[in-house]
Parts: sequence; structure tokens; C-alpha cells
Amino acid sequence: MNIDRLVAIDVHTHVEQDGHGCFSLDQELMDASAQYFRADQDRTPTVAAIAEHYRERNMAAVVFTVDAASGTGHPALSSEEILDGAAEFPDVLIPFGSVDPHAGKAAVTRIRALVERGARGFKFHPSLQAFEPNDPRYYPLYEAIAEAGVPALFHTGQTGIGAGLPGGHGIKLRYSAPMLLDDVAADFPDLTIVMAHPSVPWQDEAISIATHKANVFIDLSGWRPKYFPPQLVRAANTMLRTKVLFGSDFPVITPDRWLADFADLEIKDDVRPLILKDNAVRVLGLG
Repeated sequence: MNIDRLVAIDVHTHVEQDGHGCFSLDQELMDASAQYFRADQDRTPTVAAIAEHYRERNMAAVVFTVDAASGTGHPALSSEEILDGAAEFPDVLIPFGSVDPHAGKAAVTRIRALVERGARGFKFHPSLQAFEPNDPRYYPLYEAIAEAGVPALFHTGQTGIGAGLPGGHGIKLRYSAPMLLDDVAADFPDLTIVMAHPSVPWQDEAISIATHKANVFIDLSGWRPKYFPPQLVRAANTMLRTKVLFGSDFPVITPDRWLADFADLEIKDDVRPLILKDNAVRVLGLG
């Protein structure tokens, strides 16, 4: 990967379809999230399609799925297949793995196997996976990730998955409160944690944690920048200038759509390259 050639690194994109035509979510959740994000583009791009999309834009992208088989009852896409697919596009794709937190020791074993296979980090979605990330029963997962020296990316705040459905399709938002990750960050100081999204309605918590914990960062995916909470914009411009990362949440929000809004955001000129690429280079160990 030629870092100098890249104009940006998108740290948050989803693989929604595998090579066999299977989808990451059931149809009801897929339709609800598309409506929530008002997404009219291809909702289920493959690894190859994502690679082409980002190569055309001289960008790199972190790609992953979420293994929420226990939380949703829907079969997960294969992280192994995603890793193997991303290996064909090393100039633009940075693959993350995902494991079911409820799998216990098997999940720990799989984390190590996925790292050997090329995983550059791991994605968790506490609400979708139905787990409290600060429960000690899940600490062996973080021990394995910390030992591998790769980051853990956690969904935080409200989720568009299940939005507008009766009972939110059973998905509980409280699992994604950022303060639960403060425990994890304190107990695993060698674990790099990225809190995904503006953490509405807990934005101030996320800013506080990222300010207090050297090993915690924030990605800006899942919201168009014109809707960012004002305190997040202020923090990104000042005390968190080296701790916020560009992320789109592709395919529900495209990088083009996100960057068009970002161009109009009141971000200092010397901070923009940090957010778009430089901070991610450091967090992902690409330097």
C-alpha cells in the first residue's frame, strides 16, 4: 500500500454480501437501515466492489463484517472469506475480523487464527451482538487482540440497524454506551480502542473517554458531517485533533457524500489531513 499516494483512509466500511450471495443481515434489517440512512446506492457490495470503489478515488478502506449470529440468529458472513478476498487488493483494502463474543474460548482461538490469516483489527457491535463489552467474561477476547497488537473497533451510540421497527427488532441501545468502553480501556491500556460514530446520545461521554485514555480514538462514520454534534467538531479541532478518524459507514453513506459535507465543516486546515489520513496511519500501524 502506497500511503503517500492515498488522499484518505476510510476506517469504517461494511462487507454486506459474500461470494455466494448471502447477506450480513436479514432482509427486514437491511431494508430498515437503508430507509434510515436514505441510501439509494448499492446496499450490498462485495469485497471486490468495495476495492474498485476506493481505488477509483485513491483511497484505502478498512473492511469488515459483524459476527452477530448469537445476537440476531442470522448466520454471519465469513471473516476468513473477507480476509482472503481483501488480500487480492492490498493496495486499497485493510481487512478486520469479527467474532461472536458469546462463543467463549472458541472466539479467542478464532481471533488468533484470523490474525495469522491477515486481520489488521477487529470489529464489535455490542447492540447487534447483544453483549455488554465491560463484562469480564469477554476480557479474554481483548487480551488476545491486545497481544496481537491490532485495534478493536466498537460501535457506539444509536444504531440505524433496527431503527423504526417494532421494538427496534429487539436490539438494545444501552449495550453501545461508550462509558462501558472506559472500563475496557482502563483494564487494557495496551489495547487500541476506536469508538465508532458520533456517540449520540452519549457524545460528551465519548469525548471525555478519548481525552482521558491515550489508547482510545473516535471514528466519524455513520453520520453526515453536517449533522455532527457541535461539541464533537470543537474537540476534533482542538484536544482530539490527533484522535479522530475519517470513516463513512459505506455502503449506507458513501465517501463522496461524507467528504462533500466535510469540506463545508469548520475544521482547521492543518487538522483536515490528520482526520482524513494521518491519524489512521498511526492507529492502523501503516507507517
